[in-house]
Amino acid sequence: MNKREIFFEKRRAVSPVIATVLLITLVIVTGVVVFLWFRGFVGETITKSGKNIELVCDDVVFSASYSGGNLYISNDGNVPIFGMKLKVSTAGSYETKDLSEMTDGWPDDGLKQGGAFSGLLSGVSGSEDSIILIPVLMGSSESGEKTFVCDEKRHGYEVIA
Repeated sequence: MNKREIFFEKRRAVSPVIATVLLITLVIVTGVVVFLWFRGFVGETITKSGKNIELVCDDVVFSASYSGGNLYISNDGNVPIFGMKLKVSTAGSYETKDLSEMTDGWPDDGLKQGGAFSGLLSGVSGSEDSIILIPVLMGSSESGEKTFVCDEKRHGYEVIA
């Protein structure tokens, strides 16, 4: 016998049962990893009045004006506005702030249907190019009540400073 024949005689293959168990384990682990990875793309659904809250943002109607440091907002629609984000633009940069942190008097439970708000904005210098108001809604999810910031491009309201 030559060396090659001796080498192949002493090699032993993996048992078909062990190979099958290893393949099944590999498939299950891969499936779990893909499932957890995909689950990260799908966020928790927030609803309001039985509708997805992103669709409720389309029903938000409000008007606003800004003059002399005072901001005036009225809720002209049927959807309560829980809060408001402000995107303040100055000289090529911007900063997003929460309205309730910049002024006193924003209602704790939000701006109800037909409600109005007026307040002096603190932290605004007057040199802003524009202020964009972005509505924030309150909805419910599996883990309780959560806030949702509507899309700025579709639902933002620009107020010239």
